[in-house]
Amino acid sequence: MKPFLLLQHRYLDEASDDEYEAVLKYGPLSPNEVHRIRMEKQSLGDIDLNEYSGVIVGGGPANVSDPEEKKRPEQLRFEKELNQLYDRIFESDFPYLGMCYGLGSVTRYLNGEVSKERYGETAGAVTINLVPGVTDPVLAGIPSTFRALAGHKEACQALPEGAVLLAGSDACPVQMIRYKKNIYATQFHPELDYEGITFRLNVYRDHGYFNPADIDELFEQLKGEEIVYPQLILQNFVKLHQK
Repeated sequence: MKPFLLLQHRYLDEASDDEYEAVLKYGPLSPNEVHRIRMEKQSLGDIDLNEYSGVIVGGGPANVSDPEEKKRPEQLRFEKELNQLYDRIFESDFPYLGMCYGLGSVTRYLNGEVSKERYGETAGAVTINLVPGVTDPVLAGIPSTFRALAGHKEACQALPEGAVLLAGSDACPVQMIRYKKNIYATQFHPELDYEGITFRLNVYRDHGYFNPADIDELFEQLKGEEIVYPQLILQNFVKLHQK
């Protein structure tokens, strides 16, 4: 089987490793079925998409809407490299799943508006609503309303031209989109479960995603959550495109 290409940009090793393990768990995929590149550490190089089943782009601290002069040099580099890769992904409708940052980066690529002006969500559980009447193989087995885990400072302000809206939430209208047939992106995290979000809250407690003084209360709130459907989106994507 051709592996999936996982592109990450989390600067903290523990957060990057946890995201990688979550993708393996809920793919479900074995380590030899995932080629992992940490974009903040290495160049994408000359990627041959014919060698992969699909591309998965994870979340992280980078914001595409930050002013260019405030971005780290490595972010400027990997954003340029990602856009070059997107040229080929969008031209060929190559299987793609963007998670959180992955939504912002494809929205910007499609000349959509991404900013911190509206629709940011404090880290925690959110209610996701599928667009009424929507059908899609990646959403197989997903109810019309479900709980998911999210936390982001910037958001898509309007649906980019040519994209199909699949899901939204009260606080953030664009939670999941599809472009063409095989290109998907979510604002929420389809790889996260309770253990993953509590680990991530500890790692990023001082990074502005929530008030650190509220962390114990957040943990208590999350204990009562049943987060089971977002991971099915990741699983469906993998099953549909494994080759």
